Amino acid sequence: MLPPAARERVARAHRGGTWTSALSTGAFAAVRSVGFEPVGQVMGSAVYHVDRAGQYWGYYDCQYFGAGVSLSQAPAPVVLSGTGGASSRLVAVFDEARRTALTRLRAECTALGGDGVVAAELTIAPFATQQNCLEFKVIGTAVRARGGVRSPRPFTCHLDGQGFAKLVDSGWVPVELLIGMSIGVTHDTFLTGMQANGWDNAEVDGWTELVGGARADSRHQLELQARSRGGDGVILASGSLRVWERSCQRSVLNGSEARDRIAESTMIGTTVAGFRRRPAEPRTLAVLPLGRRSERLRARLAAVASSPYGDPLERARLADELRELGDQG
Repeated sequence: MLPPAARERVARAHRGGTWTSALSTGAFAAVRSVGFEPVGQVMGSAVYHVDRAGQYWGYYDCQYFGAGVSLSQAPAPVVLSGTGGASSRLVAVFDEARRTALTRLRAECTALGGDGVVAAELTIAPFATQQNCLEFKVIGTAVRARGGVRSPRPFTCHLDGQGFAKLVDSGWVPVELLIGMSIGVTHDTFLTGMQANGWDNAEVDGWTELVGGARADSRHQLELQARSRGGDGVILASGSLRVWERSCQRSVLNGSEARDRIAESTMIGTTVAGFRRRPAEPRTLAVLPLGRRSERLRARLAAVASSPYGDPLERARLADELRELGDQG
């Protein structure tokens, strides 16, 4: 169901009989070239209370049994949200907020008679007056197919008009704008400190595993979502990685000041599905003969025969070709 402000916005569009969009002139022309028309700019938003830094929420539990032991040599695991880490509860909140905003975007699109949304831009930002609240907002342009076939569920995609047109023209359709997110946590062990602060150039193994694991997990979450929506693949829009440190929750209980590292990887993309499979059209080269071929062959044969440096083999080849041509050239 649309929020009151959205219902009023849709009603004004119907009363005025005009539409608005954020499409450029080129994007507008590209959308129309593949049989779609813009029907209006649409938006969906939701403000969620997300206490990401609360010490007692337990989102960032490193699960390191050696926490609080300053000289512990045991390797620290990388605890990922996608593999059952405590941060999975936080990722679930982000996913719910994103789906709420997209649901409202699609509802506006349907109310305007659209079949999907192009150039959808998703932003997540702190709410102006409450820093532990985040606004999830997605805005784009609703489009409608000129034919009589209606989509049962409006698509959403980040592709602009030109990208959308190229996708449709090549036999693919967008399905849904998706976010793959992962939060990874690892403990800074004694070895981590030695590698990060030593005199020699050395890889910090724990931090490499942290950022690599978070990126791989967010990509995997994106793939799982695409598969559940019936997509054949994902076109990536953007990817980001945020890394920070904080006091280890387990170490604080033991009176230690050990630190944990947290990596948050986010990947945004559009899952797409193929609707037409056709072989590429063969490229052809048109050759327009200028004059009769037999005349050109006789001229070349005469030039070879009259030259003191003429090649006998070339002369024989031209004679054979002229003989085979007969009256056809």
